[in-house]
Amino acid sequence: MVYWIDVALKKHQLKLFDASKLIKSYPIAVGKMLTPTPTGEYTIINKQPNPGGPYGTMWMGLSRPGYGIHGTNDPSSIGKDVSKGCIRMYNKDVNELSRLVPIGTNVWIHN
Repeated sequence: MVYWIDVALKKHQLKLFDASKLIKSYPIAVGKMLTPTPTGEYTIINKQPNPGGPYGTMWMGLSRPGYGIHGTNDPSSIGKDVSKGCIRMYNKDVNELSRLVPIGTNVWIHN
């Protein structure tokens, strides 16, 4: 399996692919205007279950320091531009995604 993640900021959507096959699509929240989510190609470098604070039940750190894909303690924020640049997911979704993708998975973030 060759998993990779496509993040469409304007659509508030994260898609998981296996090579060219779409596996699953998830709703997300992204960075607000003053702290936008950085575009580019990154990799997942670590995973931290139950990181505490606003990060919900899972943190997956990206190769861009300080940024990650994580859960949320505010599910009403999903679908909005509200974060400090990270990608927020529903806790059940980020837990599922974390179980599917290994460390080293490529993440492509674009508008």
